[in-house]
Amino acid sequence: MIDYRDRHAALLRRMLLEALERERGYIAPELLLQGALEAHGMVIGLDRLHTELAWLAEQGLVEYAGDAALLTTRGVDVALGRADVPGVQRRPPGGIIGAGVSLLAARLRGDG
Repeated sequence: MIDYRDRHAALLRRMLLEALERERGYIAPELLLQGALEAHGMVIGLDRLHTELAWLAEQGLVEYAGDAALLTTRGVDVALGRADVPGVQRRPPGGIIGAGVSLLAARLRGDG
């Protein structure tokens, strides 16, 4: 039986993949990812963010260098719902992370 923590982690990981999929070049700094999660009610500390990005890197879904994450080809497939990975919640039609993330990213980059 999957408990709340496992479901929460799976949702968080999917949200991170979706946020990266919406970024130009599929790359984003940690603080932008943290802000994207917060914009959708998922408030986590940097330690937890590091842990989840490292887990995604172990699965081959991102490349993580400690201050930024880059979505891999496999990560794109999972973010778009074309592939499943245990430990990452399957994407519903349309996904969770929406246009709000793009707007937030533009503001953080100074584009918007």
